[in-house]
Amino acid sequence: MNKISIVGAGRVGETTAQILAEEELCREVALYDVREDVPAGIALDIYQTAPFFEFDCRVIGSNDPSILAESDLVVVTAGFPRKPGMSRSDVLAANVEIIDQVTDHIVEHAPDAMVLVVSNPVDTLTYRVSQRTGWPRSRVFGQAGVLDASRMAAFIAQETGFSALDITTLVLGGHGDTMVPVPRFCTINGIPVSNFIPPDRLEAIIERTRKGGAEILALRKNSSAYDAPAAAVATMIDAICNNRRRLLPCVAMLEGEYGERDVAMGVPCILDEGGLSSVVELELNETERADFDRSVAAVREDIGRLGSLD
Repeated sequence: MNKISIVGAGRVGETTAQILAEEELCREVALYDVREDVPAGIALDIYQTAPFFEFDCRVIGSNDPSILAESDLVVVTAGFPRKPGMSRSDVLAANVEIIDQVTDHIVEHAPDAMVLVVSNPVDTLTYRVSQRTGWPRSRVFGQAGVLDASRMAAFIAQETGFSALDITTLVLGGHGDTMVPVPRFCTINGIPVSNFIPPDRLEAIIERTRKGGAEILALRKNSSAYDAPAAAVATMIDAICNNRRRLLPCVAMLEGEYGERDVAMGVPCILDEGGLSSVVELELNETERADFDRSVAAVREDIGRLGSLD
């Protein structure tokens, strides 16, 4: 890509910019934030690491939304983070207004860009951006499952002692307490994870995955997670930039898959140079289906609240 813009120069946005620059996934990274001078300062700080990390990517920042112009992809991390004890849905009312303004800036200044939503609640806000832009789902999608699957893989590595590099996991559904880790599709170098972890411990890992973000928030106390979310975003962007056709769990607008429409959910997707190329529909067993339906219902409840927030 030539240019990737990041809206929101908080910790997730800053860390994402650093990774994108170091990996040289584009020629230019632009940071936009409403806080006076902050994005310019962060961009300058990151760019001054170029001699150490040996990258040639330009990094710029501004309080002017016109900096988004000519972006190939816009990453949206702006919004109020949740505090200890809050759910992702608790920040919906505060973040909808921000997302609406950001979306309007993107439509005005980067009408041909893809949009990767990270702000929470990401499923509902991805839906909101999709509806407000009217763009196809290939261009508007969200990050959730990549992060959740990474957390689950890390927990399995801790439990088993195996290399995290050999662990493949899958998490479906909404990015919240109703997310659906699917151990049937989790493997260690191709061998089902159930061969190595007893059912009670596997269930504990599933529950810990659901609470993964809250666990970090409680431990950090003054910040939610940002290293792993930024790495997850970079992984998705790498798949798009390099046309890898990677199969990754993403937040996508469903168009009949899994029997659902007019809702954004975490499902397996193929990412390539065109963005979200397609949704992969899995045959879920009875338990998995019930959990997925419960997650859909929770996201639809948040979507239903959008009308009262207009």
